[in-house]
Amino acid sequence: MRKILALLSLLASTTTAHAAGGFLWFQPVTAATQLPNHVITFMFVGFLFIVVALLYRAKIAKVDNVIIPDRGVTLRNFIEMYGKFIYSQAVGVMGEKDASKYFQFVASFFLMIWISNLLGLVPGFLPPTEFISTTLALGLFSFIYYNVKGCKELGVINYLKHFAGPIWYMAILIFPIEILSNLVRPVSLALRLQGNMMGDHKVLATFLDLEVLGFPIAAAFGALPAYALGILVCTIQAYVFTMLSMVYISLAISHHDHDEDH
Repeated sequence: MRKILALLSLLASTTTAHAAGGFLWFQPVTAATQLPNHVITFMFVGFLFIVVALLYRAKIAKVDNVIIPDRGVTLRNFIEMYGKFIYSQAVGVMGEKDASKYFQFVASFFLMIWISNLLGLVPGFLPPTEFISTTLALGLFSFIYYNVKGCKELGVINYLKHFAGPIWYMAILIFPIEILSNLVRPVSLALRLQGNMMGDHKVLATFLDLEVLGFPIAAAFGALPAYALGILVCTIQAYVFTMLSMVYISLAISHHDHDEDH
């Protein structure tokens, strides 16, 4: 806990080093590859994800009894605590059977979005989720995933019947409405995440630069409350995105007949 507070204090004191000031850690890589900085940052998030997964796998391989947790605060305990939390949320939305089937997708999705959001609080990083191209890609990935799973689980014909409504003679009206509603989902996911992340990071940057009579407010009162609020917003938005994706998966793979769906 002391290390975390020390890190937040360091970030709070670095009021001129944030990305809005022009300093970017990945600028040399961006210049060399001609890729946008937020794309490089998202690739970096993926690299971190792989490294942590390999470290956890190596740790588990050396454990005699995986049921017994480590003592103290360790990487393994943190990952398993996170896994239990996400699994409990998946069970609440999709049920025990489907939660175990789609847990890997849900857990990975939340972690990628959450880390991408949090990078916006670190000086020198442009958060990938502040750009519509990234959030739209995430929304489209979720859209493709749950539709493919729905087709595989129910069959293409039965899956399409879900969009026709419970009454056959109303299908000509209900079907295009349901299809349009389904197509809007990735856009709404993308705009919600991008808008909230952009607003959160703009507020933080504005607070860090705020001065009264030439005296920085952040230096006087500390920026820890702003960073704490930023972490909360980043976590909530990753949670909302993931929860909505789970709801869409649950709706896509449901085996109810038309009357039960209605």
